[in-house]
Amino acid sequence: MKFTVQSSAAVLGLIIAAEAAKHGHHSHGHGHSHHNHSVEKRGGSCQFPSDAGLVAVTPGLGNGGWAISPDQECKPGSYCPYACPPGQVSMQWDPKATSYSYPGSMNGGLYCDMDGNIQKPFPSKPYCQDGTGSVGVRNKCGSDVSFCQTVLPGNEAMLIPTLVQSLATLAVPDTSYWCETAAHFYINPPGFGTDTACVWGTSSNPYGNWSPYVAGANTDGDGNTFLKIGWNPIYLETTTPFRDVVPEFGIEIECEGNGCNGLPCKIDPAVNGVNEMVGSAEDGAGGAAFCVVTVPKGEKANIVVFDGSGSGSDDSSSSSSAPAPTTSSTVLSTSSSTTTTSTSSSSVSSVVSTSEYIPTVTPTSIWASRTITTPTHVPLFDSPEYTYKPGVLIETGSSVSSSGDSAYAMSTDKPEASSVPDESSAGNVKASMLSLVLGVVAAMI
Repeated sequence: MKFTVQSSAAVLGLIIAAEAAKHGHHSHGHGHSHHNHSVEKRGGSCQFPSDAGLVAVTPGLGNGGWAISPDQECKPGSYCPYACPPGQVSMQWDPKATSYSYPGSMNGGLYCDMDGNIQKPFPSKPYCQDGTGSVGVRNKCGSDVSFCQTVLPGNEAMLIPTLVQSLATLAVPDTSYWCETAAHFYINPPGFGTDTACVWGTSSNPYGNWSPYVAGANTDGDGNTFLKIGWNPIYLETTTPFRDVVPEFGIEIECEGNGCNGLPCKIDPAVNGVNEMVGSAEDGAGGAAFCVVTVPKGEKANIVVFDGSGSGSDDSSSSSSAPAPTTSSTVLSTSSSTTTTSTSSSSVSSVVSTSEYIPTVTPTSIWASRTITTPTHVPLFDSPEYTYKPGVLIETGSSVSSSGDSAYAMSTDKPEASSVPDESSAGNVKASMLSLVLGVVAAMI
């Protein structure tokens, strides 16, 4: 099968505005079966299962290890997301949450029942399972690099940590994952541990949700992986004090083998200014540039992080970023001996385009006119001509009201978790969503 740069960019160019509404705090009965895990009550909350092989997120704070905001607890009547080890995806969520829409999109993880006991929504499934293994990270910098994954289903804060010392595998979901959504990562400057980087931060520092770069990936039903890197829209906002500062580190996609399409796909501070990339790129939400690489079934790609003076070469130097302690809640990545071969060229192109992207395929579904009241999510990348699987590569935003065109309204407010709402709370959102199967790529020439 032949894949082209255009087909790869077209697929990830389909990313749409996600929908959500003001968080309600209600509860209702659950008709599906649960598995009761061994737990304890802790101050009116459900305790994090320390014996399940999970990664505890800030266990010493109010969240007690759950992948929710540090000042929140896993309360009775709520779903409580958790973090899996690097390279693995969660396999537990609300069985009733069958589309990417609020409030169901919040209901990831385990259910804390009204008696303060943890219930496993899918008793026959593990807590975590290996992702597709098609995307890794190579750190060529002199300091550790934190990749922070967003929690979905959940509040979509970037709380799931992967500390990359040399090599790591990212958690890439396939179509068995919740609503066929993708994994989304914030790429932080070298030298910041996950305790510092994988938290909801402020515009005082270019890390956390203000980190300069983002990445995302998912694998479709044919086994093809779509890997994207790009600029973080929040970094480019007019109110961001460092929006004109070129980061002192770069990223690029390298493939192991010769089957990838979409290369070069790179941000090199030695040649690129803010919001510029090497290779073919598209503009997403907020004008943020991104590029996409298609990784065929059976092959692997790596996101290479390199020092700004190294331009991706094997010579690396220490980052000038101030080091921060690594987190006790992070499972360190494992090493790999695989050799990576880059097929990138030296061409450079600015990606602040004024022309519209013209699609070459017709998606199998579209968004209907929608009104979103006080949502918490907007896309990192979008194209008015396309619709994409909800939840792919998204951000956290403020209020949006849109009809047809994608919207961009980023917010720096800390995301909040919610209890399981009753049916009436769904009235906060009026939206219509039809699924787009990533398998359309197989029909592209």
